[in-house]
Amino acid sequence: MKKNILAILLGVMMFLFTGCGSSDMIVLTPQGDAVIKTDGASTGTSSGGSGAAQDSKKEETKKEETPAGGGSSGGGLIHVGFAQVGSESGWRLAQTQSMKETFTEANGYQFDFVDCNNDQKTQLDALAKFISDKVDYIVLDPIVEDGYDDVLKDAQKADIPVIVVDRNISADKSLYTCWVGSDFTKEGTDAANWLADYLKREKRDSEEINIVTILGSNGASATTGRTEGFEKAAKKQKKWKLLDKQSGDFTKDGGNAVMKAFLKKYDDIDVVVCQNDDEAFGAIEAIKEAGKSCGPKGDIIMISFDATKDGFQAMIDGDIHVDVECNPLEGPFVSELIQKLEKGEKVDQVQYMEEGVFPAEEAEKTLPDRKY
Repeated sequence: MKKNILAILLGVMMFLFTGCGSSDMIVLTPQGDAVIKTDGASTGTSSGGSGAAQDSKKEETKKEETPAGGGSSGGGLIHVGFAQVGSESGWRLAQTQSMKETFTEANGYQFDFVDCNNDQKTQLDALAKFISDKVDYIVLDPIVEDGYDDVLKDAQKADIPVIVVDRNISADKSLYTCWVGSDFTKEGTDAANWLADYLKREKRDSEEINIVTILGSNGASATTGRTEGFEKAAKKQKKWKLLDKQSGDFTKDGGNAVMKAFLKKYDDIDVVVCQNDDEAFGAIEAIKEAGKSCGPKGDIIMISFDATKDGFQAMIDGDIHVDVECNPLEGPFVSELIQKLEKGEKVDQVQYMEEGVFPAEEAEKTLPDRKY
């Protein structure tokens, strides 16, 4: 029996010496197993082989070192958080829809959306949560221009790019990646230039023209820009008189209330400038309730901004003279910027959307092609 055991051990030792390098040693464990010891380190039993044990260890190390998900959160999806102003107008709803249709899982995105209901504290809280959730990108439509410096600094510390859309922001430009939206000052200038051309065509350029403006939300960059652009151009017109301006907060109810106040205060109003379509719809109701009319065949010239489908319909119905476009379809544009940033490409800090000016006489022909 002893001879058989010695023969088996001798056979095992010869096999192991044949298969291992000269630095390998054979050691018997207390349980009687033959173990290879390489450079003083035990690497496995003879039944498994040292190579299998080492490969297994290397594979475990490799798995720990390889990050999951391709660099973005959500298993490879790019995580985008969007802090929206609210849902106060048809334009705003179209902008939201554009974002939601763009930032889908099918397009490679995880999308977090917060309607901030025109409350800056809610918006700041939403931005803070995006940062704590470690999103890959933040898209911000600021409610007002001021008050975002601290949260933008926090995003920068967290290495989260911020893309500001639609409304402008007063923070230092180094705190956000870029801004995408409309040239609001140009929109105001375009509206004034249209009015000057229209009055000339109607042979009214020598008349005194009394103008009232229903402003958007106080502090909003759209309000500031459109007002600045229109008034700067208006000052060049000696016959134009800017009677008054009050905020309608970009809402139909606001437009209606301000217009009623204007009609009580002023007997002779020639032009009403509404800084979005919803305000214009409210103002139109107030004008008609007062027994007056507006539009190309009415008493009062109506100028509006946004150029939504409902705005076009109001032109077709004869209530609005002209609608200056503010393009809300920013989703695809923002996505394109994010894809460039993902590739490490630089983007221009100011990005303007394409927009136009649409007079009532073109509305019926143009409406079928409108996407919002």
